[in-house]
Amino acid sequence: MKHLLTLAAVLAAGALTAPNQTSAQAVSCPVKIGGILPMTGSMAPITKKIAEAAQLALDHINQGGGIKGCPVELVLRDDQGQPTVGVDAAKYLVEVERVPAITGTISSGVTGPIISSITGPSKIVQISCCSTASAFTLDGRSGGYFFRTLPTSKTQAFATASEIARRGLKKTAIIYVNTDFGVDMTRFIKEALPKLGGEFVVEVPYTDNQPSYRAEVTKALAAKPESLMLVGFPKDAVTIVREWLSLGGSPKIALNNSMRVMDFVNGVGPKFLNESFGMDNAQVAGATVDAFNKAFAEKYKYDSNGPGVHTQYDALMVLGLAMNIAKDLTGPSIKDAVRQVHAAGGAQVGTGPDEFKKAVALIKEGKPIKYFGATGPIEFDANGDVTGPALVWKIADGQIVTDRVISIEEMQALFKKVE
Repeated sequence: MKHLLTLAAVLAAGALTAPNQTSAQAVSCPVKIGGILPMTGSMAPITKKIAEAAQLALDHINQGGGIKGCPVELVLRDDQGQPTVGVDAAKYLVEVERVPAITGTISSGVTGPIISSITGPSKIVQISCCSTASAFTLDGRSGGYFFRTLPTSKTQAFATASEIARRGLKKTAIIYVNTDFGVDMTRFIKEALPKLGGEFVVEVPYTDNQPSYRAEVTKALAAKPESLMLVGFPKDAVTIVREWLSLGGSPKIALNNSMRVMDFVNGVGPKFLNESFGMDNAQVAGATVDAFNKAFAEKYKYDSNGPGVHTQYDALMVLGLAMNIAKDLTGPSIKDAVRQVHAAGGAQVGTGPDEFKKAVALIKEGKPIKYFGATGPIEFDANGDVTGPALVWKIADGQIVTDRVISIEEMQALFKKVE
């Protein structure tokens, strides 16, 4: 983590201007890629592994030949989980560092303003590991310059609603963070749950970074729910769940993927979460997934489990491959190249430096490639989104474990049933 943070710039951002128009014939070394993550603030507990995955991808890109023969530098900025800070960070990356592409960030509430104010108007490609709000790729604000390596919130919401119904939980209260992410998740859960046999009885928004959420919890409990669906981030979620339980709320709690970290579990107390469960995106089985998991464990001495870890690695690897494919390092060229990372009929390339080196050699020969990453095949649809399986997680013996995996085929059937 310390090594990754030394890549962050420390100067204040200036006025926004257009990015460098770097041609293939005049590439300045090192090639810079911007990174925006909440290193501090309410989302910091889930960021450590995500940042480490970014560093691992950077290592693999550089060991595999870099971008157009140049080493790559990740210039990382802290958005603190705050929209205004995130916009300033993006402005700095575009104006001062003049990056042609950005990876990040986590919160949809921060990503949305960055797209609208900076990356969309500036035609800067942005690939997110973790921002799931569906509107970003549907409402035109990005101009097609926003991509993500995880499914939208619809996948997680539908899967969560399905699991709530499968467990026979009735009369569910929803408490959600009042951001693009929370609103989007809640909208899809409300759409799906009644069609699957469940019922939501109240929805209560909250503003993050508050010392107490007693008022929101009390309002939710007044509807006499039999279970809770909580949509938010670990720091605030610890407070909400503890107040929920202390005021007599049901221990049957459904959680979104950001709570799949031990900071949340230990903050609440594992013994109080034995009847809870959560949802997250899953990785398909395969050699490229195994190779990433092994490389991460070897570098950091612990496993790669957690939200956003695999998808952050893939976000940077996709950028590295696309920037090698692009005719020059301008936004429009990189945007067009992103979908060529998983081209029909392309030679399969995977995770790790040797696979990246193989991909670069194929690109130089003018041959198509098909990237299979840490989450499996990375193929963007017309909107810049991907599909994938989901997993149900729970707490057992004080640890986070996988309960079951919902396959892509099961997810497709679920979508048909709900829609």
